[in-house]
Amino acid sequence: MQFRKALMAGAVAALLCGVSHAGVSSVEAQKLGATLTAVGAEKAGNADGSIPAYTGGLTSAPASFKAGSGVRPDPFAGEKPLLSIDAKNMDKYSAELTEGTKALMKKYPGYHIDVYPTHRTAAFPKFVTDNTAKCAVDAKTSDGGRSMSGCHAGFPFPEPSTGFEAMWNHLVRFNGVAYAAKYRNYNVDASGTPALSVEADAVEEYPYWDVSKPNAESYWQQRLTYSGPARRAGEAMQIIDPLNYSANGRRAWQYLPGQRRVKVAPDLSFDTPNPGSGGASTFDDVFLFNGSMERYDFKLIGKKELFVPYNDYKMAYDSKASDLLKPGFINPDDVRWEKHRVWVVEATLVDGKRHIYSKRRFYLDEDSWAAVASDEYDARGQLFRAGFAYITPSYDVPAPLADLHSIYDLVGGSYEVTGFAGETGGYRYTKPLSERDWAPSSLAGSGIR
Repeated sequence: MQFRKALMAGAVAALLCGVSHAGVSSVEAQKLGATLTAVGAEKAGNADGSIPAYTGGLTSAPASFKAGSGVRPDPFAGEKPLLSIDAKNMDKYSAELTEGTKALMKKYPGYHIDVYPTHRTAAFPKFVTDNTAKCAVDAKTSDGGRSMSGCHAGFPFPEPSTGFEAMWNHLVRFNGVAYAAKYRNYNVDASGTPALSVEADAVEEYPYWDVSKPNAESYWQQRLTYSGPARRAGEAMQIIDPLNYSANGRRAWQYLPGQRRVKVAPDLSFDTPNPGSGGASTFDDVFLFNGSMERYDFKLIGKKELFVPYNDYKMAYDSKASDLLKPGFINPDDVRWEKHRVWVVEATLVDGKRHIYSKRRFYLDEDSWAAVASDEYDARGQLFRAGFAYITPSYDVPAPLADLHSIYDLVGGSYEVTGFAGETGGYRYTKPLSERDWAPSSLAGSGIR
């Protein structure tokens, strides 16, 4: 009895001090590559065969793919839907739908999802899988889960035991080391009218995945140079996110042509309305979640089999904005859905912290660790927004890529699409920029008009 009391007291003290669990045992890590994939997904298919066994992912490009191109042809273009789900039959599939998906079906009579055969296409270079095996044992969190260390160029927590660990896998998800894209963001208002909110040249880098930078202190950095619409042409923005949020925090800068100087921009985070989406989403809605986890407690709920957007090559690379952006919702004919296993993580706002979302639920693809769907609740506990990411694994790297995403406002009836690059050259993998190029002073040169 005394030992049990001492053990409980120690556990409570650890929580109060912000100490978090570190890695798994070497015995548990041996599951990787055996019953689990190299990054922690279940290798086996599901009971009814609707989710197949993992066989290594998609690593061969279609014959029509042009090497070096940012546009990736759909390897499954000839497939037909297995079923279609809408408001009339959604009750039959309720357990396999996110709350956001069901809300869209209830709100819009024409909204439906077409479900296709499941393909587990996520794949990774060997250095990623090798390093993940090491990280599984050595990675640890601190500051109550909000900072991470002990891992480089691998998934830190392939066998997560907390919501924070699962979310770190999403934050550092492998998108390659660096890519560039000219993308467009669109808003569709409640009347069904689409508008370009932003056109920008983006550079995205993950120093965390650069094997030549084992001491990198940041896991993600982004530079945006705006070219449209006309009122925003010449603006620029830069964000750098650290592995140790308690020591550094996000660093951000803006260049505004009217002021002709680079300014530190500490407000480009959390629930600040994102001008890149015309204010229709928050800064931490980007990629469905990004940035510091300090305002929420993240709880690992477990796994579910859900219908989620997946292998959306048609939407990402072969659709036109004029056809994609329909009143109320994205054209269902352009979106492919599949059944996949996802980790469910629930985030609850910490007492004393402020955010427009009181609760959030994230659905992380087990094969890639990318968030593929999310539900956001307002202060009243009402479902406010729903997010979806449209994963298109880049078979030429290989690297899962789920940066194209949308956020639906279920109260106001509008939605926004972020990262649409199919009409402007797609996503091109590049070499990282120099440290000089990432100096804040160089932001002015990239944005001058």
